Amino acid sequence: MEQIEKEIEIVIDVETTGLDYTKERIIEFAGVKLENGVIVDKFETLINPHQHIRKSSQAVHGISEEMLEGAPEEEEIYPKIFEFIGDHTLVAHNAIFDFSFLNRASKRLYQKPLTNKYVDTQFMFKEVYPHIESCGLGSLIECYGVECEARHRAMGDAYCLAKAYPMLRNQYFQKYDWQLSQIHNVDYLFERYLRIQQAISVMQGEIQDLRSIFKIYFERGGEDVVLPTGETLAYHSKKTFSYDFNQIKDVLEEAGVLPKAVRLNNAFIDRLVAGNALDEETKDKIKSARIEISESKSFQVTKADKK
Repeated sequence: MEQIEKEIEIVIDVETTGLDYTKERIIEFAGVKLENGVIVDKFETLINPHQHIRKSSQAVHGISEEMLEGAPEEEEIYPKIFEFIGDHTLVAHNAIFDFSFLNRASKRLYQKPLTNKYVDTQFMFKEVYPHIESCGLGSLIECYGVECEARHRAMGDAYCLAKAYPMLRNQYFQKYDWQLSQIHNVDYLFERYLRIQQAISVMQGEIQDLRSIFKIYFERGGEDVVLPTGETLAYHSKKTFSYDFNQIKDVLEEAGVLPKAVRLNNAFIDRLVAGNALDEETKDKIKSARIEISESKSFQVTKADKK
């Protein structure tokens, strides 16, 4: 009888003092070992980094600094963590977050990067269910009917993901195999794509016309429209404000929400570095602040010349 080769993957989740992996630390780690998709082992631990936990992060995972007082020190526990994950593939939801924190710890404590490959279930979920608006872990486990306890704690999330991942993985590769089978039809599929794109454009114009009518209706004093099936058409007004960033920067930083409130325009920075507006010394300073590299690939449709 032919022996089935073991495929081992480690589903991981970490809870941290904050969101910035260059400054913050892991305070809880959980790993669930899968052998050919079956849970065979697990490991979890709190970690005392002797560092302040941001309020915004504590509000999510509920771990306080008092809860870490008797937890293992980093130097004591990380050898056990890295022994558990070994050189196996790591699986996580938004994997770059968990991997970045573990990689940073490995560099800081042992002066070597983490070399494990990793699988991002968030990316896989988007590929399998592109129509689902939310791609968070909660949506994934709900989609696969996985019952979870202790959500937003490391083991609770890792264990739930470990139960859902084999089903997600199966669907993902089913879709990928189907995509591969369609490559020889690319000419026909391109024509079909253009037809769909044109139909969408027409429908978007129709929707905008209807929205304009609805707006006029409500501005002339119209009441909410309720259909027998329960759908309601209502009108809402929402005010937005501008803020003086210099006045609120420190407040946002203390609350731990600065990265969410202010997102760096990476595309603009890339253009600055590639252009001629800055001197080379300034460009080098900006380049030294790079913390991650990613690559996006896309196709472009060029319209035929009309003569």
